[in-house]
Amino acid sequence: SAQGGEPYIVFGYGSLIFKPPPHTIIETPGYLKGYVRRFAQRSHDHRGTRESPGRVVTLVHQEDWETFSGSDPFPDEDVVWGEIAYTIDPAYAAEVRDYLDYREKDGYTLEQVDIYGIVDGIERVLTHDAVCYVGRSDNPSFDGSQPLDNIAAIIHRSVGPSGPNKACFEYLYKLAAAVREMAPESYDSHLFALEVCFVAVSRSRCSLCAPALASTTEQEKVRALELAHALETRTKVTSNP
Repeated sequence: SAQGGEPYIVFGYGSLIFKPPPHTIIETPGYLKGYVRRFAQRSHDHRGTRESPGRVVTLVHQEDWETFSGSDPFPDEDVVWGEIAYTIDPAYAAEVRDYLDYREKDGYTLEQVDIYGIVDGIERVLTHDAVCYVGRSDNPSFDGSQPLDNIAAIIHRSVGPSGPNKACFEYLYKLAAAVREMAPESYDSHLFALEVCFVAVSRSRCSLCAPALASTTEQEKVRALELAHALETRTKVTSNP
């Protein structure tokens, strides 16, 4: 690490949890207060296209979400669990900023947040003024609140530069699994309920998904789905040379 530089701390609440930024020297689990995490952001660049955008998570200030929460069965939750603050090596801070600015370019804005945790049974602020990429409700990619089965259907059919069907289940299932692993006491009702809806959609629309989704653990489920969709992709390539 370079000496004398200020630490650059990035708070991850979506794909950064299972695909962290480079040059991380410290990972600090924690949670936010006063926000909700929702699949309310259209993705035109990673999990979908400009013509058919996918859906990814964003953070929304709880008071702002009240305006859009008509279809949300969990409008009152205001704690975002299962996140990680990544401290970046100061020698690479500028490089990582550029990397994240490009990765989060589709409607996200930088905010500074306080990260909370429980220390010796007492809630404390673990990190002040961490950097966080937030898709605010006034950004053009914000999609507001939709019924969970609608979101699940969009995620299931989405195809983007990050990959074909693989991108859909990878993002949702890996995020849900990571949140459970890091914070077993967490209660992200939206995330876990959407996971259930996605299972139902996948079982009804994809014959390869059904046996995979019967796996017993999150890790087995993700791996089984990876294998199922790898087989599906090979089958399509073989049948459409």
